[in-house]
Order: sequence, then C-alpha cells, then structure tokens
Amino acid sequence: MKALKVLIIEDELVTAHDIRETLEKAGHSVTDIVRNLSGALTSIRTSPPDIILIDIYLEHSAEDGIDIAQRIPAERTIPIIYLTGHSEQATIARAQQTRPAAYLLKPFRHKELAIQVELAYYNYQASLVNSIDPFISDSLYLPVDNGRGYTKIRKNDVLYLDADRAYVEIYLVGEPKKRVFAMNLGYIAQFFTAPNFYNLSRSLVVNLDYVERIEKGQFYIKSRSDYPVPFPEANYKLFLQQFAIVKTPNKRDGK
Repeated sequence: MKALKVLIIEDELVTAHDIRETLEKAGHSVTDIVRNLSGALTSIRTSPPDIILIDIYLEHSAEDGIDIAQRIPAERTIPIIYLTGHSEQATIARAQQTRPAAYLLKPFRHKELAIQVELAYYNYQASLVNSIDPFISDSLYLPVDNGRGYTKIRKNDVLYLDADRAYVEIYLVGEPKKRVFAMNLGYIAQFFTAPNFYNLSRSLVVNLDYVERIEKGQFYIKSRSDYPVPFPEANYKLFLQQFAIVKTPNKRDGK
C-alpha cells in the first residue's frame, strides 16, 4: 500500500488534528491543515497532496468546502473526499457536481476513515485508466470482502441501500439475500445520482421505482412485501412528495 500525502481543509482544529493522528497511524502523512481557499491553494502549489479531505461547512472561510473543491482542478487534478456532518439532499446534490472520490459523514470511525481514504484514492486512480465512468455507468463493480476481485451490481436492480455501521447492505431485485460491502454509505451513494434514487435518511437510499406501499415510519418494497423497511417518521412528508399521491376526496365537496 502506498503511503498517501493528504491535505486537510478543516477549520475545527481539534477535529483536524484528530484526523491527522488517525491517518499518520495508518502510515500516511498530512501535508498541511488549512482553513480557507487561499490556504488550500497555497498548500497545493507548495506541497501537492495525493488526496484532499474537505469539510463542507467552514466557519472561518468566505467560501465553503464545495466552493473550494470547484477551484482546485484549475491548480491540479487531485481526488477529493468530503468529510462533513451535512447530509441534506441539496448539499449532497451540490457536492456531487464536483465529482468527489467519496462523501463521508461525521462523526467518523478512525479505522474506517483510513480505509475509505485508501479506497477512494485507488478507485480514483483506476477511473483514470478505465474509460468507463462509474458515475454514469449503468453498472458498478464493487470489491468483495475477501479482496479477490469485484462483483457486478446493476444500478437499476438495486431496491435500496442500508448503512450498518462500517458496512453497506444492498438489496437487489430477485435476490432474497442482501449483499454486504465494507464501505461507507456516503461513499457509495455518490454513484446513485439518478432521479429514482432518494436519500431517505443518513442511513438509507431507496430506489423510488420499487416502492409499493408507504406508511408512517416504514415502507414496503417490490419483491420484499413481507419485510417493511423502517425510516424516521420525521421524513414521512418529504418522502411522500417524491410520489404522485392521490388524496381521499373531501366529502364536503360533494365528491
């Protein structure tokens, strides 16, 4: 495994030094810790990193992390990982336009962070050689647990993706058993950007085409009608807005 040079763009210094310690324990080095755009551009010019970790919300910067990410390609082509507490759909959609190598949510697990940084870097390098863009491809090849290769997932066969700590469970059409992958949901969700995929919660991405029934706090999916999938009730109204809902007529209207 190559020791990676990592630039950290984070204005919470306690968090930044925690990230630095985690990466250095894994054998990597941190080229710099910066808090804004000018610091990032200067650091990239003087000590080019292999990969950049960016927080989206930067309290002490006129630009947020996404603004900074948009400026970096003009200096150098470097893979970017967002490490943030923001999981709102609008923020994710905006971040996806910068084609990040990963999107990881805080609070992070130390061991998982190092793994995801390495995965993101090597997947990015592979994408430079491979002419097929995983963002627009109909299929993905995901690494199997034993490290002996990759297994194919057709995006439109995915019923939903469910986070389970450091793993992602993927449920597929026609497969009674889930497939489990050792990766962060925020990382893999960036490849499911078609309108039919919806981030229902921090731990759940659902293919709207396969939703058969919706109730408060749970929904039922095609081919798994006996197994309700739970979700936060607070997201119920927003979830309903993704469908063509026909409401019961008001009897006072004479209908």
